[in-house]
Amino acid sequence: MATPPPASIADGRRSGYCEATKTFCSLRPPVPLPPPDAPLSFTAFAFSLLPSPLPAHPVLLDAATGQELSFPAFRSQVRALAGALCSRAGLRRGDVAFVLAPARLDVPVLYFALLSFGAIVSPANPALTAAEVAGLVALSGASVAFAVSSTAAKLPANLPTVLLDSDHFRSFMHNDDVQEAATVWQSDTASIQFSSGTTGRVKAAALSHRSFIAMAAGSHALTHKPRYGCDRMLLGAPMFHSLGFYFALKAVALGQTTVLVTDAVARHGVRGVVEAAERWAVTEMTASPPVVMAMVKERRGLGALERVVCGGAPLPTTAAEMFRRRFPNVHLCMGYGSTEAGGISLMIGPEECTHIGSTGRVSENVEVKIVDPVTGKPLSVGQKGELLVRGPAVMTGYVGDDEANACTFDSEGWLKTGDLCYIDNDGFLFVVDRLKELIKYKGYQVPPAELELVLQTLPEVVEAAVLPYPHEEAGQIPVALVVRQPGSKVTEAQVMDHVAKRVAPYKKIRKVLFVDSIPKSPAGKILRRQLTNCVQFGTVSRL
Repeated sequence: MATPPPASIADGRRSGYCEATKTFCSLRPPVPLPPPDAPLSFTAFAFSLLPSPLPAHPVLLDAATGQELSFPAFRSQVRALAGALCSRAGLRRGDVAFVLAPARLDVPVLYFALLSFGAIVSPANPALTAAEVAGLVALSGASVAFAVSSTAAKLPANLPTVLLDSDHFRSFMHNDDVQEAATVWQSDTASIQFSSGTTGRVKAAALSHRSFIAMAAGSHALTHKPRYGCDRMLLGAPMFHSLGFYFALKAVALGQTTVLVTDAVARHGVRGVVEAAERWAVTEMTASPPVVMAMVKERRGLGALERVVCGGAPLPTTAAEMFRRRFPNVHLCMGYGSTEAGGISLMIGPEECTHIGSTGRVSENVEVKIVDPVTGKPLSVGQKGELLVRGPAVMTGYVGDDEANACTFDSEGWLKTGDLCYIDNDGFLFVVDRLKELIKYKGYQVPPAELELVLQTLPEVVEAAVLPYPHEEAGQIPVALVVRQPGSKVTEAQVMDHVAKRVAPYKKIRKVLFVDSIPKSPAGKILRRQLTNCVQFGTVSRL
């Protein structure tokens, strides 16, 4: 990692730092946005960016089957589906639609249709258990769900559900009852996405239409002149994830072809993803750090590939250097953002991509501040502190959680990321550590507090703490420190199996250490930093 420059040599013109306001602004040109009080849905905004007549190339392509959906057919299906959802399903502006489905060609159609009349899209991981799904449904306040036959059984029985793989839903796509365009305000909530924020408890983040409009406007401005028909983007990130959700929306606005990594491809792991990238000659792809590391080992040409956007978790410097040597003509663009804040920084162009270890420069229309995590005092160039963010893409808040909102936003509207960062003299952002307690397993957020509650449902367990342990392929793995009941002979395998039956696969405990006690503060909070030495055992290879 680069050494931070002394604050005394800070140059605001190069770093973006303003001495008067003690903040960092983006070094990129500001991107004009529609007046905030103008009625505008994201769907209408995205379609307004497309040329007329609509592009002839596909908007969506199934990486496994080659099935395509053209831009004209996509827009037609969006309008028909929106009309059917209003006239036949009775949905209205403000209704929350819970989406529990794998990647399919009709999922982006559903997203755009719901957004067009002001319904709120709340996507979740299909791998979650029924108990986990029920908790998220209640948290979001969903009044309807969209699923497929294989996931529907996980939904609460009293929640009205539409199956995407049914003839009933397919008939919606060819509905003739097109409704008059609804009035949707940019301040209206567009999506409720789930995040553990700066603590381990899952929360529902509300993101407005303006949030996605601002991010898409920035992406559109950076493309300069869209290459209609030439850009194919392999969407490796799942569409229920904040990154995948946004990229699915953004690709339509930019006129790109989105190549979907469906289950038939994903079941072959990284090799399936890389083979799909080669087969469909993609020019861009999203990739988690494990995929980037695996791409170095795959002997694939990928001659059309120009850009890889990597985010979700830190990428080891050695892996980034190996990738650059293996693919010298591909820009490895590291990025940094969150469900709550949207895109915060991203590498753009060949010069920025040489700054290995950073996450790029602060994105357009974004303002950040580095503060001392204890005193809150603003810090300057090269000084490490908590990163605060302000801008049009920031969430409006956590749904129904005033306590979490009070902890997450300060009195001036700055969102606290919970990440320890610094910005160097050239305006590059470096994420040093996480002040928050999340574990990042292959890009997924694993909340320790949630796993600790599951562990404590095992009668043989007195108390437990879950900590991250560094792992080369996964980034971090969850490790449990467990205090057993006196005389208990419960084994590591039994503890891990207990958790595995109750959580999604990516949340599973990968290692258990039995300890005599777990240090806690007077308030009962686990002193995680004191436990760090307890997990300094040999390399854990079991995934």
